[in-house]
This record gives sequence, structure tokens and C-alpha cells, in this order.
Amino acid sequence: MAEVRVSIGGRDFEVACHDGEEHFLQSAALLLDNEASALNEALGRMPETRMLLMSGLMLADKTASLEDQLKNAPAAAAKLAPVEDEAAQKRARKAEAQLSEAQTELAELRAELAELQAKAHAVVKKATEAETQRESTNAKVGELEGARDAAEARAVEAEAARDAAVSVMQSMVKRIENAAENVKKAG
Repeated sequence: MAEVRVSIGGRDFEVACHDGEEHFLQSAALLLDNEASALNEALGRMPETRMLLMSGLMLADKTASLEDQLKNAPAAAAKLAPVEDEAAQKRARKAEAQLSEAQTELAELRAELAELQAKAHAVVKKATEAETQRESTNAKVGELEGARDAAEARAVEAEAARDAAVSVMQSMVKRIENAAENVKKAG
């Protein structure tokens, strides 16, 4: 597998593809980047997943439009009067060759679009998993902060108990000293 760095909408991505397919991936990424750049200009910067989704949908719309044009092309050609002169036949052959090239390009675009949609889905899935992990981490941090607060409260209670015990001991020492002094005086 080959790793290819592509830039889409001003963001860089590392994408894996089969060896020898790097140029197809770069072409697909360029198409997607053109759509993403147009979106960024029209709507401003947006979240990565939304940018990829909207760009993919715009490419899918263009692909559907090309499919419609290709479906209607044979019917339009059949309506044309029979071509008699050689120059017209040459133009017709050229148009057929261009139509064939367009159909091939459309098939390639469909394949690239399907791959990009799968990758966009994977990015959305990873983003969702990361958000879930972040929420879990935040919950754990909250639990730890609660445990810390409880420990601090116990420490304050222990310090107050210690202070009370010291005060009681000081009072007892004072009584013992007084008792010893009274014994000395009496004795």
C-alpha cells in the first residue's frame, strides 16, 4: 500500500491506496479540493467532516448531471439526419470518441467518488469515536476531581480533629501541672 499526502480545503490528509493508483487518488483529491475551496470561499471555514461531506455531495451532483447528459446523448444523435458528407462523418467520429472519453472519465469519477465517500465515512467514524473518548475522559476527570475534593474535606476534618485532640491534651497537661503544684503545697 502506498501513502499519499493530499490537501483538501486547506487541510492535509494521509491516505493509503494500492501501489500504482497514486495518480488516481491525487486526481480525485484535486477534484474534491476544488469543491472544498469553492465551499470555503462561499461559506467560510467549516468543520472537516462537514467540508468533506458537502464537497462529496457537490461532486456527486456533477456526476449525476454528466450521467443524465450521457443518457440523452444517443437519443439526440439518433434524431440527427443521416450524415452524408465526409467532413460531417469525421466530426461525428470525433464526437463519438469524445463521448467515449467522457464515459470513461465518468466511470473513473464514480470510482473515485465512491472511494472518497468511504474515506469521508471513516473520518466521520473516527471523529465520533474521538468525541466519545473525550467525553469518557472528561467523565473520569470529573470523578477524580470529586475524589480529590472528598479527600481534601477528610483532610480538613482530620486536621480539625487533631487540633481538638491537641487542645484536650494541653488542657490535661495543665490540670496535671496544677494537681502536682497542689500536692507540693499540701505536702
